[in-house]
Amino acid sequence: MTTSLEAVEEREDGVTVADVPHLDPLPPYVPVAERSAGGLPQVKLPSGHHVVHLTRYADVHKVLTDSTFGRAETNVEGGPTFFPTTLPPEMLINLDGPDHSRMRRFVTADYSANAVARLAPFLDELVTRRFADLRAQERPDLYTAVLDPIPIEVTCRFLGIPEEDVAYFRPHSPTIQKALHDDVPGLMEEFFTSYGYVTDLVTGKRPVVPGGLIERFLATRDETEPPLEDKELVGLVFAALVAIDQNVLSVLSKAALVLLSAPSLWQRAVADPDVVPQLVEEIIRLVPLGTMSTFPRVAHREVVTSEGTILPGDVVYADAFAANRDPSVYERPLVIDPDRTGKRHLQFGYGMHHCLGAALARLEIGAILTRLVREFPGLALDADPAALPWDEGALLRRPVSLPVRW
Repeated sequence: MTTSLEAVEEREDGVTVADVPHLDPLPPYVPVAERSAGGLPQVKLPSGHHVVHLTRYADVHKVLTDSTFGRAETNVEGGPTFFPTTLPPEMLINLDGPDHSRMRRFVTADYSANAVARLAPFLDELVTRRFADLRAQERPDLYTAVLDPIPIEVTCRFLGIPEEDVAYFRPHSPTIQKALHDDVPGLMEEFFTSYGYVTDLVTGKRPVVPGGLIERFLATRDETEPPLEDKELVGLVFAALVAIDQNVLSVLSKAALVLLSAPSLWQRAVADPDVVPQLVEEIIRLVPLGTMSTFPRVAHREVVTSEGTILPGDVVYADAFAANRDPSVYERPLVIDPDRTGKRHLQFGYGMHHCLGAALARLEIGAILTRLVREFPGLALDADPAALPWDEGALLRRPVSLPVRW
């Protein structure tokens, strides 16, 4: 019997995303035969709305970098969305224009590569501790021993959140990120528990750890014009607490799965650990966080694309996931090629809504996987990759168990 691992190893033209079972998500939309008034392809969102669907790199890049495409108008009751309910309007991803610029300027420096680099020594200590946990497990599971705990520990240090609170707030985060439509009351209960917890941190009802971002936010909130309100700070902290932790974990677990499922990639990384960051970028290019890749936007002006014209009032799904596989931009786009050069992928977004946590995600994922290949060169997946359990949802999709041996 030939296993999936052997089949991947025997390929001579490179490992593709199709070689790793379940790595590719099912589309979160349904194609629509009728084109838009401007002649563009359309899809139906889970909310039932028909929206323009852009899949070519140049077109998606054009929309993501155009600040006249609005987010706020989609985040309303009955609006076009992938989610079963609305999100707090003060979250950065839902803001447009001057409100977004004001809040983004307030936090940008804290999320820069130079700023997050101060977490590197702490991250290194965490990896050492969690690798010891992995070695001590009777049935080693890379996900439970290493990948799952590290992102939330880094996030707590970054924000200044007591580690003893993790058991209270973190179990709600996956439900929020999955955003499933089958239990909206349950989803809302999980959301408001987490949102209430963050509100307590911002308003002083719960203590924060000195030296973290929350303390700095509270101390400097008056430096903006007008000063940041409590609800705005809650929006900033809530997004950081849930998204950074869960998003890093999602990318990290899928990147580890790819390396462990493809011996040729694993062996390349073991032979040259410095290639890990490029491998991670390739995996990020090819695999979205969840089933969706960007949030819908509303056009406020006419924009000509390669396939037709976006008209004012059109709702647009600029599909970064599809654009990152555009064969006119990426040769053999489905191949995971750490030596790939050319245009930067769009998975972290572009323009005003570029992911704030990109530098922190790269730091964590790169550091963990680089040390993994160095310290466990003989590591192998101790399970059929096709049989691994997964969590799936709009913003969260990942394997939740990675049994290993060495």
